[in-house]
Amino acid sequence: MKCVICKHGSIVAETVTVTLNRGKSTIVFKHVPARVCDNCGEEYVDEEISASLLELAEEAVNSGVEVEVREYVV
Repeated sequence: MKCVICKHGSIVAETVTVTLNRGKSTIVFKHVPARVCDNCGEEYVDEEISASLLELAEEAVNSGVEVEVREYVV
């Protein structure tokens, strides 16, 4: 698969760090499975994983977390 951003790079499986901000809360997820362009670095996170991250972040925000760093566990 070619990158939709740069149109030149190939997409490879890696893990990335995803940072989500909402209001005064910042949630950082490390080691998130993703596909990454080997040319420009564009990151593609699958829809299922994105939904999971948003759900986990929502729980953290609702519990009053201001800053949290988590390791993503499949």
